[in-house]
Amino acid sequence: MNALESTKMFKTLEDELQNITEYWKNNAVDEQYGGFIGRRDHSNQVIPEASKGVILNTRILWSFSAVGMYKNDSSLRTYAERSFHYLEKYFRDQAFGGVFWELGYKGNPFHKRKQVYAQAFTIYGLSRFYLYTGKVEALSWAKELFEMLEEHAYDSEADGYLEAFAEDWSPIEDMRLSKKDMNSSKTMNTHLHILEAYTELSKVWKDPRVLQALRKLIHLFHTKFLNEDNHYELFFDTKWNLQSSTVSFGHDIEAAWLLVEAAKAINEPAMLRKTSEACVTVAKCFLQKAYIPKKGVLNELDRRTGVIDEDRHWWPQAEAMVGLLYAYEIDKDARFENALKDIWEFILKHQIDKDNGEWFFRIDKNMNPYKEEDKLGMWKCPYHNSRALIVLLEHYKKQTE
Repeated sequence: MNALESTKMFKTLEDELQNITEYWKNNAVDEQYGGFIGRRDHSNQVIPEASKGVILNTRILWSFSAVGMYKNDSSLRTYAERSFHYLEKYFRDQAFGGVFWELGYKGNPFHKRKQVYAQAFTIYGLSRFYLYTGKVEALSWAKELFEMLEEHAYDSEADGYLEAFAEDWSPIEDMRLSKKDMNSSKTMNTHLHILEAYTELSKVWKDPRVLQALRKLIHLFHTKFLNEDNHYELFFDTKWNLQSSTVSFGHDIEAAWLLVEAAKAINEPAMLRKTSEACVTVAKCFLQKAYIPKKGVLNELDRRTGVIDEDRHWWPQAEAMVGLLYAYEIDKDARFENALKDIWEFILKHQIDKDNGEWFFRIDKNMNPYKEEDKLGMWKCPYHNSRALIVLLEHYKKQTE
């Protein structure tokens, strides 16, 4: 990328990061009941009395903390602290530890299950919040959650982490993260976000147990999740028997770069080499199967039926840019950089809602947005896109230094 292209792209990335930040500052705060509202629909209308999910709230915590750090902007601390205090007051389970899955709009918990995915995202948000603010209570809570996951969720017999538990950490039958997921006891998605959370935690807590847990997680991704076709398998039973035929292109490319970050945290050359090689291999497969020039990133493939979900969800577009950047930095194959730039142009043209702000949750193959999807909701948050923009901006800043 020449200097002119780099400057132009930097400007559009920075402008969009500002747009995303302003959207969440102006549209997410719940002035009536505290914290942040639960939902806005496709047209950006508030859904009254919508419930509040822990994933949205922990991702808001991470995002305001990360943007505040990147911009060196202390004014965003107000929003990060608002998120932290709400999580601590309403989502934190004072009786059994961990965080609840879902609250009513007034803050009353009604889905009290302990989804391991949610505990991981809380660690992720708390760790970045501590980096941003130095608030020791956040680090103490992140450590506590790490201890709870290692005590209750880690499977010492078969390795890996179980998916979900009841309020008191006792076993439950239905472990699904969402209605669209399989009821599997071990999933790639949850393991990926434990890995992500522990990588972030390792930046602020140098306990060797965190690094050892990361080593085990990386090993699982190489030995259990990554298959011969260079995709990461998604759903397993307790004994690691595969239960699905679905390929998630977004999770493939997201895992590729998050594993490199985890290996960097461990700082062992052999492991970093292995994860770097896997990143490039997975990214090449991704370009071949998931990416369409000028048309963005496809969602999923069912290998059993051969059916491709051609919708363009917002988060795989964001994760694709980061994964391709990492692959390019390792391999210097121009195809990665060219695809990255093309996906960003696609996002600018089709994925961003120019009327109501933020990004469309998903659009169809003809680039028409689905109007039944939320603009802000349980799963629609500022984390994937703001994180991708920060990673890219930091990269281009280093190029010009």
